[in-house]
Amino acid sequence: MTETANIPELMQTIGDRARKASKVLSHAESSVKNLSLVAAAEALRASKKELIAANQKDIAFGKAKNLSSAMIDRLELNDERIDAIAQALIDISALPDPVGQTIAEWDRPNGLKISRVRVPLGVIGVIYESRPNVTADAAALCLKAGNAVVLRGGSESLHSNTFIHKCLVSGFADLGLPEHSVQLVPTRDRAAVGEMLRMPNFIDVIIPRGGRSLVERIQNESRVPVFAHLEGICHIYVDGSADLKKAVRIALNAKMRRTGTCGAAETMLIDQRMEKHVPALIAPLLDAGCEIRGDETVMAADRRVKPVTDKDWDTEYLDAILSVKMVNGVAAAAAHISVHSSGHTESIIAEDDIAAEFFLDTVDSAIVLHNASTQFADGGEFGMGAEIGIATGRIHARGPVGLEQLTTFKYQVRGDGQIRP
Repeated sequence: MTETANIPELMQTIGDRARKASKVLSHAESSVKNLSLVAAAEALRASKKELIAANQKDIAFGKAKNLSSAMIDRLELNDERIDAIAQALIDISALPDPVGQTIAEWDRPNGLKISRVRVPLGVIGVIYESRPNVTADAAALCLKAGNAVVLRGGSESLHSNTFIHKCLVSGFADLGLPEHSVQLVPTRDRAAVGEMLRMPNFIDVIIPRGGRSLVERIQNESRVPVFAHLEGICHIYVDGSADLKKAVRIALNAKMRRTGTCGAAETMLIDQRMEKHVPALIAPLLDAGCEIRGDETVMAADRRVKPVTDKDWDTEYLDAILSVKMVNGVAAAAAHISVHSSGHTESIIAEDDIAAEFFLDTVDSAIVLHNASTQFADGGEFGMGAEIGIATGRIHARGPVGLEQLTTFKYQVRGDGQIRP
């Protein structure tokens, strides 16, 4: 860990090494990349005790900083979570390599043969908070897509990130991949983030993964293109046609499975036709320890409900809190979402296919679901092996950022002596 380094010099060195590594990685054999990920997974599984010990230092640091219980949950590692991290590396190794894939090809009347082919982005900078699994997921995805990566994790997870990085590097050290394919910024100094944002000669894309303040700072200050990932103000809409048991199960999972993830539901909208079922919808959440903040109808359904405020509709709680509102049908739900959503993930619970299709077509978020929990907003659940984040912007990447989203393309044009008249 480097606390007193000359940060500009440190970051320039890291950037230069990453750029050189990216030139080699862009042409690395798929088999070599895959074997390196499997080896890294084995190194993680063989080092569980040491990683948990490192993680405990981060937990102590986080508690000293008075992190919320939800944030501590995001930070904590155990045997099961380490196995999941390792399995994600193996899953990514088994995915098709996007580099070199032909996206489209066609012939011109003059005999030119044109192909659009996937190529790596180059060097990717990932700036993230709390969750140490991002270190492995981001590194694996970038490596598999032929990119070098510079990782800057949160100060609270430095020990965990450092140990995971050590396992990753050991996994491909003997396979001929560049030593600096994956680099971890070894300091808690926030000046390192500022330097990354001013390194367009070395970094091609910045991917932020964290709270609003972090993402807004990066968007405002970066001279490097950014894959935006703002808050996860996610909604569940319970339509009048919903199956009540299904709605209760989905709502409970969407809010309470893991409250600190960006795919956790923060607002539930209920069709007025379901008014008599409001007590049955909210009681399981309240019984599970979720605080409900509701409008007058919702408050009347259970005395444990607290009054909602206008601010609640625009709040990502990342905690066991859910705002609840009655709306007049699917169109009103979509209108509310269009104003208050962060563009992340929304779900409709309905048996009426017409209402469901209206919702899926009208709601303009990166992920929209029908009769499924918002907590499926995850690259692993989408079959991508893992993800670096959920991009809520519109340019290049949207939704889970997986292997394909970490590539761009170039045109290969093959001729036989053609000249332009």
